[in-house]
Amino acid sequence: MLKNHAFDAVEADPRWAAVVARDAKADGSFYYSVKTTGVYCRPSCGARLPRPQNIAFHATRLDAEQAGFRPCKRCKPDRPALAERHANMITAACRWIEDADEAPNLETLAAQAGMSPYHFHRVFKAVAGVTPKAYAAAHRANRVRDGLSRGERVTDAIFDAGYNSNARFYEQSNALLGMTPSDWRRGGANAEIRFAIGECSLGAILVACSEKGICAILLGDDPDRLARDLQDQFANARLIGDDAQFAKLVARVVGFVEAPQRGLDLPLDVRGTAFQQRVWAALRQIPAGVTASYGEVAERIGAPKAVRAVAQACASNKIAVAIPCHRVVRNDGALSGYRWGVERKRALLDSETQA
Repeated sequence: MLKNHAFDAVEADPRWAAVVARDAKADGSFYYSVKTTGVYCRPSCGARLPRPQNIAFHATRLDAEQAGFRPCKRCKPDRPALAERHANMITAACRWIEDADEAPNLETLAAQAGMSPYHFHRVFKAVAGVTPKAYAAAHRANRVRDGLSRGERVTDAIFDAGYNSNARFYEQSNALLGMTPSDWRRGGANAEIRFAIGECSLGAILVACSEKGICAILLGDDPDRLARDLQDQFANARLIGDDAQFAKLVARVVGFVEAPQRGLDLPLDVRGTAFQQRVWAALRQIPAGVTASYGEVAERIGAPKAVRAVAQACASNKIAVAIPCHRVVRNDGALSGYRWGVERKRALLDSETQA
């Protein structure tokens, strides 16, 4: 009877389900010991599954060891988890990339980490959300931006960032900066941004367009604050107020915001890092009336561990509704933060589901 009671008690414990599933997400939240072998394990241990009546749960490694159990030699619960070791290793690789005068190649990075190039590439992408090459390119682009913002000469900023030639950077400059390096250094001095501020059911709305397409759809309560936000993005650009032709475009955008399920057949001028652009592209694939969790978006872009980075990319989005970060929710379906306020997020989702 006692044996059956122990069996039933363990099977009713939600921690047992994590052990059966070998759920790596549960690692560190508890440990389990096996009295027939005298060892304790992580929930994700790949050893043969013990009988429920033979195990006990422990909150910490110390609890298990004080109860007389030794660490399992297979899952090594007394050492950092594999995910933690990978995270630490990739963090170190990122710092090395950032500190290097020239971006290290894949073989050099892999050798430093003690992995094959293929394995290192796969682990790096899973942890960082981008490949080592894309990470290095984004970091170099940021160094160029920083240098230009400090007033450095264009050539100095390019070479200081680790580019071997001006030509290599200029090939990518429009995609990375949205304008020429000289214009960026002057705060977008030659950039021409047309904008207008109107009203919609969500409050004030600012729509801005570059020569490439819509570069901002901002929502808020204070029209002046929206204008200042745009000015901050393009400190020295020529900001041109609305005219009759532009007013028609703004009306189309407002109509889209009121009914996103209709779609917006207008070009977008999307600027961001390689990772942000991947996230934003994935968001645009989520249909109106449908939501996805941050974890699901991370899975869709092939970076299942980059959930926080996905959330940061959503928070960095400046093109409301057209890049529908309002359709991203927490894993439990609850609404989380939204750049333009959770109430606006709820209103947008309600309007889409009721359409």
